[in-house]
Amino acid sequence: MLLIPAIDLKDGQCVRLKQGEMDDATVFSSDPGAMARHWLEAGARRLHLVDLNGAFAGKPKNGAAIRAITDVVGDDIPVQLGGGIRDLDTIEHYLDNGISYVIIGTAAVKNPGFLHDACSAFPGHIIVGLDAKDGKVAVDGWSKLTGHDVVDLAKKFEDYGVESVIYTDIGRDGMLSGVNIEATVRLARALRIPVIASGGITDLRDIDGLCAVEDEGIMGAITGRAIYEGTLDFAAAQARADELSGTSE
Repeated sequence: MLLIPAIDLKDGQCVRLKQGEMDDATVFSSDPGAMARHWLEAGARRLHLVDLNGAFAGKPKNGAAIRAITDVVGDDIPVQLGGGIRDLDTIEHYLDNGISYVIIGTAAVKNPGFLHDACSAFPGHIIVGLDAKDGKVAVDGWSKLTGHDVVDLAKKFEDYGVESVIYTDIGRDGMLSGVNIEATVRLARALRIPVIASGGITDLRDIDGLCAVEDEGIMGAITGRAIYEGTLDFAAAQARADELSGTSE
C-alpha cells in the first residue's frame, strides 16, 4: 500500500481545503520545494500535487511552485499532478518537465474525447480523478454534482486506457472523518486497473482498514490534512502499511 502525501497549491503556497472550499484554506507552507523535500526525506515514494487555482480557472496557475517541487524531487520518485489540465499541450509540457502522471478530472467527465485522446497520446501517464458524493460524480472543483454513477464512468474510462483511478469521497475530504472504505472497495472491485483512495484519512486505523482490502485492487492512498495536522505520522504510517502488506522498501 503506497501512501502518497498531497501538496495542494494555492497562490504559490501549500494549503489544505475543507470539502474543496477555496475560501476555507489552511496554509501549511509558503515553500513548496521545502515541503516536497520534507516528504521525500520522510520516505514518500510518490507525491500528489494539485493546482487548486488551475482547477478553478481551467488552466495552469501554479507553474513556479510546481517547478520548485520537481526541481527538488528530480528522478527520485514519481510525481502526479492534477488541476486545470484541459489540453494535450499542457499534458506534454508537464510530462516534459518532471511530472510522471497527469490527473484529468473535470475535463474527463465533461469531454471524454479529450481523455481518450490523452490516453492515446501519452499511454501509461494518464490518471483519471473521480470525485463523488453518494456515488455520483462531481465536477468543477466539486461545485456541481452530475448524474453520472462513479462505477459506470470509471469502467468507461478504464476502456480508454487510463493508468489508474483516484477516487475521492468529497464528503470526507479534508474533514479527518475517516476514509470511505466501502465505496472505494465497491469501485475497485468493478475495475481491472488500480484504484487510489483519497479523502478522509485520519489516523493509523484508516491505514489498517485500507491494507485489509488492498487485494481488492487498492494500490495506494493520498493523505493530506492528517499528515499536516499531526493526526497521522507519515513515516510511521508507511512503515505500518509495508508491514501489513508484507513488503519493505
